[in-house]
Amino acid sequence: MTRLVALIKKEFGQIRRDRRLLASLVIPPTMQLLLFGFALSPSVDHLRMGVVELDHSPQSRDLIANMTESGAFRLANAYFSVDQLGQALERGDLDAGMVIPYNFARDMERGRQVDVQILLNAMNANTAAIAQGYAGSVLQNWSQVYPQLGGLHAQYRPIAANDVSRKGRVFLHPAFLFNPGLVSSWFIVTGAFGVLLMLNGSIIASAALVKEREAGTVEQLLMTPAGTGEIIAAKITPLFLLLCVMILFAIGTIEAVFRVPFRGSFVLVLAGSMLTVLSGIGVGTFIATFTNSARQAQLMAFFVNPPLASLSGALTPVEGMPQWMQPLTVLNPIRHFGIITRSVLLKGSDFSAVWPHMLALLAFTAVLLTLSVMRFRKQLG
Repeated sequence: MTRLVALIKKEFGQIRRDRRLLASLVIPPTMQLLLFGFALSPSVDHLRMGVVELDHSPQSRDLIANMTESGAFRLANAYFSVDQLGQALERGDLDAGMVIPYNFARDMERGRQVDVQILLNAMNANTAAIAQGYAGSVLQNWSQVYPQLGGLHAQYRPIAANDVSRKGRVFLHPAFLFNPGLVSSWFIVTGAFGVLLMLNGSIIASAALVKEREAGTVEQLLMTPAGTGEIIAAKITPLFLLLCVMILFAIGTIEAVFRVPFRGSFVLVLAGSMLTVLSGIGVGTFIATFTNSARQAQLMAFFVNPPLASLSGALTPVEGMPQWMQPLTVLNPIRHFGIITRSVLLKGSDFSAVWPHMLALLAFTAVLLTLSVMRFRKQLG
């Protein structure tokens, strides 16, 4: 125990002298969490819309005002013909276009069907689908609140679609549980939290071990009475403790900046975070045993860390992946940590609801650390 404590003190002294490593444990993860939370938002607003208004009536102007006042669209320009509008969409000057036909107001007053054409730039399919939903919602709401429409029921549908209207009506009353305000950043930051823990743990652990090998001090450690297990434990312990400080900074950022509710136990989130960090350290140590320089470690980490982040369901829903790919996410520690964090923070779940995922994280941590220790012992031998 005395030898282990002495080795840990030596590692802390070495880290204290390396100010860049010390700063990279706290500052970059916090900045990355802020960037992910603000930049990776699935919501779309202020889309550039062009308008071809052929009717020039109070009703058409009111419809354009409702489109822009919703916040989903902003009026970029008005055009005299559909050809000009199509050219602007082709150049990328617009994200959407709206064509209001002649006799728009007169046909509505007579109870006739009126078709308003919405043109969408579908280079980004996700943005186009969201814009379609926005346009349909604005049209439907406008038709219900405008007093002079005489019961017009606007419907956003392709022109070639069949008429599926019926006399009976079904009203949908949705209830949004756990996130009533539909704040998209809550999903992003709770997922990015696990990605940062895993990636930073692996990168810092591999960099620390490779740097020790490049400096030639591993051979000096072998000359001491300490065994290989003590050397490995002394290497991992300071990194783990410093990464725990990063955990506290990240949780504080999530609460202070993004206002994510903390409805469950702080101990569960902290325990899951520690297991994820240890899994990341195990991955980093395992990578370091196959490399001889920092560049090799970075290159090998490039083939490990991006797949872990992509197949985690942290930033994008697992349900959006192909069916054959979804079972692969079960073998990802980040996936289980994301479920734990979202369940505890947003739902207020207790240990009885998340224990399978805690057990999976514990298993991943034990396997990864065992493999890395075996590989490191083999190299030391």
